[in-house]
Amino acid sequence: MARSPGTKATADKPSETRALALDSFMRLLARMPFERISLGAVADEAKIPLAELRACFGSTFDMLAGFMREVDAKVLAPASDDMADEPARDRVFDVLMRRLDVLAPHKAALRSLMDSARRNPFFGLALNKLSVRSQQWMLAAARIDTAGLKGAVRAQGLALVFARVMQTFLTDDDPALARTMAALDRELARGERALGLIEGAVCLATGRRGRGGKPPVTEPEAGPAPEAPAAA
Repeated sequence: MARSPGTKATADKPSETRALALDSFMRLLARMPFERISLGAVADEAKIPLAELRACFGSTFDMLAGFMREVDAKVLAPASDDMADEPARDRVFDVLMRRLDVLAPHKAALRSLMDSARRNPFFGLALNKLSVRSQQWMLAAARIDTAGLKGAVRAQGLALVFARVMQTFLTDDDPALARTMAALDRELARGERALGLIEGAVCLATGRRGRGGKPPVTEPEAGPAPEAPAAA
């Protein structure tokens, strides 16, 4: 059946409205605290009817979750096996630097978000839940096992590592992000055993081998010390 000329435009409108709303929400977040952003303010900023905004999002927190899903998708998009033979820690480093590159245009909004999390512990806990979910995808991108309770603990640990690195990232004005890279390398080294990123001695001793003849990643022993939740 022939498609009418207006079909594609109609099909594309929800995704266009969604992108417009997210951009508007992030602009508002850069100018004011999360708790002061209303649904009407987002609709006005995006110049879209409330009905269209409601069709895309259920709340401003839903918009925040949508932004984080967009970030996840952009980090995951350039699928490559270039790092497949590198140590687990190097793979995680590469994935998280890609995430920071995606987040770079939104530093003002992220600073605002982290300020709100410090003022409101319950909001901070909700942000942490979003961050853990994103970090599960980052671990998967780095070919680190995310299954079961141990995978969940590993994702929580990486979320805390990322939160500490974000504190440096948000004040790092160097386009090369030298301070941020140093902080990420330091935090991953510090949390390597807790995150279960060490591949080697234990597995060799037990004779267990991983994919491609390499020892599998060891399981996390403990989570890193609690820290303020990462914004994204």
